[in-house]
Amino acid sequence: MAVAGLSGDHAPAPGRGRSETIEEKADRQWGELIQELRVALTGVQILFGFLLTVVFTPRFTELSDANRTIYIVTVLLGSAATGALIGPVAIHRQVSGRRIKPQAVIWASRLTFVGLVLLLCTLTSALFLILRVAMNDPFAPVLVAAVLAWYLLCWFVLPVWARRHHGDEVPADDHDDGPSR
Repeated sequence: MAVAGLSGDHAPAPGRGRSETIEEKADRQWGELIQELRVALTGVQILFGFLLTVVFTPRFTELSDANRTIYIVTVLLGSAATGALIGPVAIHRQVSGRRIKPQAVIWASRLTFVGLVLLLCTLTSALFLILRVAMNDPFAPVLVAAVLAWYLLCWFVLPVWARRHHGDEVPADDHDDGPSR
């Protein structure tokens, strides 16, 4: 039975979810990805901007060699995270109008995931440096490990759990890890 206003190739199979072409799905997924990037980029840009100013503070010269190394690693991670999270915008700009949006969504989604992993590393490294300097206590790594566990739970464990336990409620071809081929 045809659905009013939809052609046969748009109508979803019974219980299969949205009625959209591959191009429509790519458009929707691109829009969702851009919204996610807006949230992540705000955080990474604020953190990276703050990290860049630290080197110009008077106390920076008082940091131990170990703390300076942690700082440099943190800045490099923040820079890499920024690049990875801005990357999808560059991909979109370079391939816009070339009719490869479904593939661009896949590339941009993967780059975003890499950016989130790098952001996780940046946040963990920055927290480690701050707590080492502020506490000067061997308990600092324990606190960092607890916060890292929280990040991992929120960013990775919970989404994987949700997909495994509720994935049967979403059609297999509608997961937002890129358009189906």
